Amino acid sequence: MRTDPDPSLFIQALRGERTERTPLWMMRQAGRYLPEYRDVRARAGSFLDLCYTPELATEVTLQPIRRFGFDAAILFSDILVVPHALGQNVWFAEGEGPRLDPVTDAEGLARLGDPTDLRRLDPVIETVSRVRADLRTLNGGATALIGFCGAPWTVASYMIAGKGTPDQAPVRLKAYQDPQFLQALVDLLVEASASYLVRQIDAGAQAVQIFESFGSALPPALFDRWCLEPVTKLVRKVKGARPEAHVIVFARGVAGRLTRFTDVPEISALGLDWSIDVNWAAQALQPRVTVQGNLDPLALMAGGDALARGVRDILDALSGGPHIFNLGHGIQPPTPVAHVEELVRLVRAG
Repeated sequence: MRTDPDPSLFIQALRGERTERTPLWMMRQAGRYLPEYRDVRARAGSFLDLCYTPELATEVTLQPIRRFGFDAAILFSDILVVPHALGQNVWFAEGEGPRLDPVTDAEGLARLGDPTDLRRLDPVIETVSRVRADLRTLNGGATALIGFCGAPWTVASYMIAGKGTPDQAPVRLKAYQDPQFLQALVDLLVEASASYLVRQIDAGAQAVQIFESFGSALPPALFDRWCLEPVTKLVRKVKGARPEAHVIVFARGVAGRLTRFTDVPEISALGLDWSIDVNWAAQALQPRVTVQGNLDPLALMAGGDALARGVRDILDALSGGPHIFNLGHGIQPPTPVAHVEELVRLVRAG
């Protein structure tokens, strides 16, 4: 039985323990707001080339750790590497975001590969191994490593539409018109994502986060089948294979439906987007699960009083239970580096 505390405050919080201070990391902490990231991105060629080049992906993963000393590093990659590994054509159009050749029927589904044979992702797994080794050298394990994937509904939304859409109309229409096809696609993504996350854990990730970015598009009648149930299956497959791993679920925009995830004991933490009332979260969620979040990224961009008040309100509300400080979504590229430095100072001052 373990008696010594884990050197990572982040892992302590995921275990439901009270920590000596609130651990901190940020979604998209490796990204365009950092000049050193922009330099590497320019050298890499395409965005996917950056994701699939272990030397460069390792470098950008570690950049925010070196600069800010965050309590966790998150693998630099993208949720769409899974459909890419399955054989779907994926590319990133400059200034427009991801593009995919749509998969919309059983014939397209049949062309996808084996969900347990994702050899195209070998370079990503190598990046995980490199980052974990470097983190051990950097600070003796005090900084944890997070892997991730997209939730099945969110990834299926991209695969069917061929791009991100404002209201996820193409995938919602499939849910009504062809639920058999959509179920087969979601089931495939559960298998592929579980295999991918287990490989990340085996390579050194101590926690993994599932990004459910589009759950807010689901009406109540469809939420359980297409969001809650696939995420639950994915979490349980990962925990069944690697019981020691920690799984975080970030379901953006689902509001009070977050409580449904507290019935899944295999989930270590729930991410809160910026619209969640932290006082509600302290009462409805935190007694049952670690919570993570949830500063508005625009408050960080604004800095000054908006940043200070936002940090203070979150810490005051969530200091009574296990909490990991984060943003309520990814950091915005125009955010001044000095504001991130101030965020770290404020959170660590308590």
